Amino acid sequence: QLQLVESGGGLVQPGGSLRLSCAASGFTLNNYAIGWFRQAPGKEREGVSCIRRTDSSTYYSDSVNGRFTVSRDRAKNMVYLQMNSLTPEDTAVYYCAAAFSRCLGLGVLHSPDYWGQGTQVTVSS
Repeated sequence: QLQLVESGGGLVQPGGSLRLSCAASGFTLNNYAIGWFRQAPGKEREGVSCIRRTDSSTYYSDSVNGRFTVSRDRAKNMVYLQMNSLTPEDTAVYYCAAAFSRCLGLGVLHSPDYWGQGTQVTVSS
């Protein structure tokens, strides 16, 4: 069974940090571009970060650029999203997705083939 699993979400105070992890079962993430998306209540899902399949170049939306960092560990078959300087506006369910396609501009993964179930991130004092 091919699936993605996110972990690392939780409650954090404004200005704090979290690291999300994306793990795969049944396939290797190294063969895919990986995107992170988020969806806040009442809002559309938005892409926030993407890492390329080939050279691991990274892309970010304007809203997270400079605060979030996406990376992959090929040996562990994992992808991470380090989130710093979090604000209440970052509160959302965060999803990782995999595509044999490519990263578009501003952190959007094109045509995901697989999605995780999401992990809740809440930024609140």
